[in-house]
Amino acid sequence: QVQLVESGGGLVQTGGSLRLSCVVSGRSIRNYVMGWFRQDPGKERAFVAARWGGSSTYYAESVKGRFTIAGDNVKNTVYLQMDSLKPEDTALYYCAAGSRSGSHYPRDYPYWGQGTQVTVSS
Repeated sequence: QVQLVESGGGLVQTGGSLRLSCVVSGRSIRNYVMGWFRQDPGKERAFVAARWGGSSTYYAESVKGRFTIAGDNVKNTVYLQMDSLKPEDTALYYCAAGSRSGSHYPRDYPYWGQGTQVTVSS
């Protein structure tokens, strides 16, 4: 069965960087729309970035220019490079897989990872 496992989260200072990884098992990432979402306690899950069709990408306005989504077909892994981190980026980050190109809605992603915590100190 398809499984997604995130890693790479941690505690960083404002302005720092983190690279999140999402290892996908059971199906090639080439066949999915891959997305990253984040969620803070008491808040709804929010879209961060998506990649599909080999090279197409879409980013939430709040992370545009700071975050980059990429994929490694050999390792079957999707990455989220996060630079210039801000305290407001603090959240549990989820990797997700779906089939609706460029969707920013969680309901369009049937497969989810367990999440990895990112905390940015002020």
